[in-house]
Amino acid sequence: MTDPASTLVEVCDLRAEHLDAVVRIDAQHTGEQKADYWAEVFDRFVGSGPRDRRVGLAAEEQGRLIGYLLGEVRAFEFGSEACGWIFAVAVDPESLRAHVASVLLSEACKRFRDAGVDQVRTMVRRNDVGVMSFFRTNGFEGGSFVQLEMNLNEQG
Repeated sequence: MTDPASTLVEVCDLRAEHLDAVVRIDAQHTGEQKADYWAEVFDRFVGSGPRDRRVGLAAEEQGRLIGYLLGEVRAFEFGSEACGWIFAVAVDPESLRAHVASVLLSEACKRFRDAGVDQVRTMVRRNDVGVMSFFRTNGFEGGSFVQLEMNLNEQG
């Protein structure tokens, strides 16, 4: 069955001119304007360097950015093989529930496979039910690693 968004949305590589729209969409979801952060990310993902280990995708509808996904192939310590790692995915609130993020994820997974990896990972806040549901609906499940953290301000 064809995804309804796949006929309406064009997926392409992120370009420098997408920066302002990414900042806007991110701010709509997080409540924070992080222009400096996104400019730094764009320097790494949209620059002229090789993209075989980085994935920066844009979803456009009639030339307007309505979603994005960023990820890369990473190898981690503790015996983890190289894997695809998704660290950002967001859709303009006006285009939510139109399968835009699923179309982006599908293309990202294709590119990760082409880069030679067979696992994709991400991290989601436990209380972010919408994002957790999105990833679970698209085949993600608890993995073999457990994320641990420590608050340095609470240590003596």
